[in-house]
Amino acid sequence: VQLQASGGGLVQAGGSLRLSCAASGRTSSMYVMGWFRQAPGKEREFVAAIRWSGASTHYADSVKGRFTVSRDSAKNTVYLQMNNLKPEDTAVYYCATRLGVRIISSAIANQRQYDTWGQGTLVTVSS
Repeated sequence: VQLQASGGGLVQAGGSLRLSCAASGRTSSMYVMGWFRQAPGKEREFVAAIRWSGASTHYADSVKGRFTVSRDSAKNTVYLQMNNLKPEDTAVYYCATRLGVRIISSAIANQRQYDTWGQGTLVTVSS
């Protein structure tokens, strides 16, 4: 499976962006897609995740109410709609998945659970 993230850019605080993560290859082995981000000088952190079945979504507290993760199974694509962006949202955003293994909810925010990563897309929020 290959993941291709896109949609990043420069936006003013309060603005919106929609990131996309297109999956290709053996997508039937994916059960969950996660979004993570890494700000300059900081550790990579969990942002959101969605089960490929669409049964559940998960969010970091810092983005709840502002970000929405969704998927289009026909297009093998997951989206991250980001509204009311803040300067602290500035980071490289990565999508990731774990092949052939279901991740339990209590571990879904743990980046070590994911074994396949996209290349990242940069989001810059100006104040």
